Amino acid sequence: MPKQRQQKFTHCPCAGATLDKLVQPAILAILAKVPLHGYELAQKISDIPHFLDEPPDLSGIYRILKSFEARGMVTSSWNITQGGRPKRIFAITEAGRQCLEHWTITLQNYHKGIGSLLKTVQKAVR
Repeated sequence: MPKQRQQKFTHCPCAGATLDKLVQPAILAILAKVPLHGYELAQKISDIPHFLDEPPDLSGIYRILKSFEARGMVTSSWNITQGGRPKRIFAITEAGRQCLEHWTITLQNYHKGIGSLLKTVQKAVR
């Protein structure tokens, strides 16, 4: 039987780096503590162990923020410092806090479902 080549899964969804949906509650949770601009937000998200110490796609974060703003979950304002570039600062609204509360239920359900899925997968690979 020929020897199989070992695959590298660094860029595969199975590596867990493409869980974009989970960036949404992370953004709201971070903004619930302090208003930030997009780049700072990406840095804070990359500090969460789930995100593998890699900042998520910055353009994706801005797309989510734009969507959140259109839905009234965040507001933004320009911070203009002398000699620096203007930065758009985002802050969570009451609607955003309510959404974040709903996310806790959703994430708890994901947690249960992932636990069950993990058991199924572990049995399959044994």
